[in-house]
Amino acid sequence: MDELNALRENCTWDLVPWPSKTNIVGFKWFFHKKYQSNKSIDRLKTCLIAKGYTQLPDLDYTDTISLVVKVFIFRVVLSLAITHGWPLRQFDVKNIFLNGIW
Repeated sequence: MDELNALRENCTWDLVPWPSKTNIVGFKWFFHKKYQSNKSIDRLKTCLIAKGYTQLPDLDYTDTISLVVKVFIFRVVLSLAITHGWPLRQFDVKNIFLNGIW
């Protein structure tokens, strides 16, 4: 519910009319449990996944967006961290793409 509420609070979408000659790609909710080292549930996570297999040839194959870091950027950040002696940490950011500019 935290994720869904964040989407609503940040006005992440606008309801628009269905344009002609378009294909609406479906979606599916993915639910996952994150566990602590003692096997107890730490938290429940959700993700909204687009059903890319519903795209139609010659209609919407070229209109794709990937919300993952490119390997080149990852390597640059690692190089900078090593060069400057910066500590590296891993963390999970909630709702990072809600306010991005496309």
